[in-house]
Amino acid sequence: MDVTLIAVAALWGVAAGLMIPRAAYRFSVEPDEDWRDACPSGHPLTGPARGWLGSTRCASCAVAVPSLPAHTAHESEAGTPAPESVPAPESEPAPSATRYAPAALAPVVTALACTALAAATGARPELVVWLLLAPVAVLLAVIDRRVHRLPDRLTLPLAGAAALLLGAVSLAPEHTGSWASALLGGLALGGFYFLLFLINPNGMGFGDVKLALSLGVALGWYGWAVLFAGGFAGFLLGALYGLGLMLIRRAGRKTGIPFGPFMIAGALLGVLFGALAA
Repeated sequence: MDVTLIAVAALWGVAAGLMIPRAAYRFSVEPDEDWRDACPSGHPLTGPARGWLGSTRCASCAVAVPSLPAHTAHESEAGTPAPESVPAPESEPAPSATRYAPAALAPVVTALACTALAAATGARPELVVWLLLAPVAVLLAVIDRRVHRLPDRLTLPLAGAAALLLGAVSLAPEHTGSWASALLGGLALGGFYFLLFLINPNGMGFGDVKLALSLGVALGWYGWAVLFAGGFAGFLLGALYGLGLMLIRRAGRKTGIPFGPFMIAGALLGVLFGALAA
């Protein structure tokens, strides 16, 4: 096991994960709404990449408003007349309270995923692809968790990038997968989810169908057994989550849950299994 490689992958996961919270905040809107370009208080988001990269703290919100000096009791005792009514200054939120989106979980999850992928894959060339795709997958999971949708601007490029990058890796020596089976895996898993969508449109979103394309490509790289295992793991995790909500009476049989995070988690397990077995 290459400790240096794993450490670099972990650092990459942290660095990439730190860019997820703001992007997730901007993408987490309803289908008929534009991307967010301001914080909840209306201050424009600024920073690199036209405001897509940066902190989830609003600098404008963090600026404290000077408060009026309060008249104390000893001033009145000394002969200084106290005003009849002095409005109490409003307490300003501390800078730590100006964060408009959670910022800790995404970097941790991304770092753990990249670390696990590096440990399982080793120095094989496909590791580069997994490390590039993992942050986008975490971003999609966060968005789906928040607003129950998977933006086309992310799912479709992710599928294309997975296919093209693995195609390039297939030309490199020492790779352990098959580009042909990856492409077929994407078509197979995407077609299966499309069939589920046609059978029950209310239970399966079309965004899940598009996400299945990229996940199928990644899983198919290691063969049909890995594709089946990763796909089944996603359904199993989703079913266990739904069952848990029903047991604690926080959901019913018809309650919709975001399925994208479970698809992604299942695919991660499948890729880890395939990389270890390769």
